[in-house]
Amino acid sequence: MKMEMADNISSGNPYTRGIAEFVSNLRYDAIPPEVRTRIKLLMLDAFGCGIYGADLEWSRILQQQLGVLDTTQASVVWGTSQKLSGPHAALVNGTQVQGFELDDMHQQGIMHTGCLVLPALLSVAEGRAGMSGKEFLTAAVSGYEVGPRVGIAMNPEHITQGWHSDATCGTFAAAAAAARGLGLDAERTIHALGIAGTQAAGLMAAQYGAMVKRMHAGRASQSGLYGAHLANGGFTGITNVFESEYGGFCTTFSRSHDRFRMAELTAGFGQVWQTMGVRLKFYSCIGTVHAALDAIRDMQAQRPFGANDVEKIVVHGSQITFERVGWKYVPQGITSGQLNMGYCLATWLIDGACFIDQFTKDKVADPERIALAHKVITLHDPEITAKGLDYRWMVRMEVYFKDGTRIEVTRKAPRTQETFASEAEVVEKFEMLATKVLPKAQVAKLRDAMLNLEQMADAAELARLMAKP
Repeated sequence: MKMEMADNISSGNPYTRGIAEFVSNLRYDAIPPEVRTRIKLLMLDAFGCGIYGADLEWSRILQQQLGVLDTTQASVVWGTSQKLSGPHAALVNGTQVQGFELDDMHQQGIMHTGCLVLPALLSVAEGRAGMSGKEFLTAAVSGYEVGPRVGIAMNPEHITQGWHSDATCGTFAAAAAAARGLGLDAERTIHALGIAGTQAAGLMAAQYGAMVKRMHAGRASQSGLYGAHLANGGFTGITNVFESEYGGFCTTFSRSHDRFRMAELTAGFGQVWQTMGVRLKFYSCIGTVHAALDAIRDMQAQRPFGANDVEKIVVHGSQITFERVGWKYVPQGITSGQLNMGYCLATWLIDGACFIDQFTKDKVADPERIALAHKVITLHDPEITAKGLDYRWMVRMEVYFKDGTRIEVTRKAPRTQETFASEAEVVEKFEMLATKVLPKAQVAKLRDAMLNLEQMADAAELARLMAKP
């Protein structure tokens, strides 16, 4: 049935339409084999993060409170025996995936992807019987391709002025995947994007300890899902959501026209696959800190040292590194530790690790760690900022020792940005996280199902494999 609307869709929406046409026209056979292989590993990692996130304090609060409000039994809350409506499940599951700073990251797009795309898409699969594994994979790729492009278009200034890009740009990733999962044509996908975009919101002040930072991705996933479902029913959205001079996404979420690059929204569709730019985390903290942690490890390989040897550490980084993680550490909960340069470097020097066991209520308030964190000074280096997007996580690290000596190391990017993890490393991380919540045999079935996704007749089986028995 043709969508009813007052006027024809404006011709002044080449980028919104370009995204919609890419999403609606994408077919499994058009996706290169290496992208298909990569997306399965990325999804496996996101599912592991989401299952592990089920038992976190903020996740339990959402589960409990939404369970009171919503008795719908439509979609699985991953890692639990609970079911909620599709939109509420997307909210909780997205929160769980992003719940402990373990999930993927796209450096240029400044975006996590799995926490946005998969909760919305799997909810669609649960409500649409018989979505094949190939169709699920195709829809996921559409979201992984669209989301980072929106982030790249908006430039780092979007986040440095206080917007959380997962919560803002991420709505489009979720809308694209959900729209493709529902099989919407280009016209309805335009409206799905327009409905999702007007719900975009999320403030970076949440990084200083608030639980709500964890919820930003879940809320964006939910907004994208709403957009797709409402557009499917004939509800209309902003048809030029990116292009509108007044109240459009780009103009509203940027300080000025020279702060966004709208052409990036559709750049390279079908030739450049942004899915391949998504990397995984093996530290349980914000990606902005990862290059600095790698630099410390490089230094320790040159000269073994620990917390007691250090007089001070100076980190020279981009503006986004300085503003996002360079603030003086004050314990305000686990989130503040995971999003702070000083705490993460201090905890590595004390524990020799920076994973799930290093972020507990006791440790983030530990006086020894706080004192060491205060020895870390993060400075803005304009020369690094001027190098552009590919260098935004670059750091030049100086460690000054109590004996008067000094070591300096520069890293362009985290190790995980230089080479993608092996399948064995991804599977190991997935199993380590998922078996904290689900039985080993069930985790093995989910692993095998994901790695052989194309053979699956009904993608809703993925949700069933993530339900706690």
